Amino acid sequence: MTLVPTIRRVKYLNNRDLLSEIHQSKCSFSSFTSPDYKQHDIILSNLDKVNIRTIADAKRARAKRLGIIAFAIARNSGDKKTKLAEVTPDYTTIAKTDIVIRIMTFDHVPLAPGRKKTTKTTADSHEKVNFPPYQHWKFNDEGELICVGKSHWKGDVETGKFSKDHGRITENLGKMFIKLSERYAQRSNWRGYTYVDEMKGQAILQLSQIGLQFDESKSENPFAYYTAAVTNSFTRILNLEKKSQNIRDDLLEEAGLTPSLTRQNSQGYAEEIARQAGLYKNMRMPKSEETSEEDEYDDGEIKP
Repeated sequence: MTLVPTIRRVKYLNNRDLLSEIHQSKCSFSSFTSPDYKQHDIILSNLDKVNIRTIADAKRARAKRLGIIAFAIARNSGDKKTKLAEVTPDYTTIAKTDIVIRIMTFDHVPLAPGRKKTTKTTADSHEKVNFPPYQHWKFNDEGELICVGKSHWKGDVETGKFSKDHGRITENLGKMFIKLSERYAQRSNWRGYTYVDEMKGQAILQLSQIGLQFDESKSENPFAYYTAAVTNSFTRILNLEKKSQNIRDDLLEEAGLTPSLTRQNSQGYAEEIARQAGLYKNMRMPKSEETSEEDEYDDGEIKP
């Protein structure tokens, strides 16, 4: 008996790599007092959420991240015996002053009165930004929280200024957008269209516009977020092409010319459905035994 080797499915994109590139792209729009404070350990909505429980969660997240980094270094160096649990530090050994807390806030974003007539959210009252703004905070040696980083900021954290145009997405994230669009275009329900290149171009454009709007505080699955955006882009181009094709076919029919093959097939299909519906309508269907008994008896009386 010959054993057929199973081919391992290769994942061309994963959420871990996407999250890493999204984080690096957002950091290019941000300013920090030290490069060590770029990576956050926990995301909170405001400073009031900082308590014993959230601090412990931040320590666990930092210990897990440090363990993954040490495990990857060990494997890359050729050590195949090292286990992840062996290199992951105990979270209780991590000092409170080492954790970095990301606070989602608009406090450092300038107000923009009149930008929208009706303000439904806090973002409507401030300048429009390309991703949800945040600040990084940490404990100092005295146990007080201090701000060590701001998004959409240029220059020093204290004396700098608001800026939303000085950063850029990373090259790897751009390649991921292109790869995602190309792989999605190879699906059986899209690859047959002649204008599939326009679909891919629209998808890449859409991803470049909304790519950084993914909020890590609400989800850790950017792949699903990007896939939904690509699907909407493909569907938008499909609807536009169908609309243009219908207009072109109407003009051809008015001029007495032959419309497209799609219009001819759709007309033939509609005529066939109407013909079959007429046949079934005039056909006398035989009654079943149960139906005949119900028709024969009604509340114990025989129908005439």
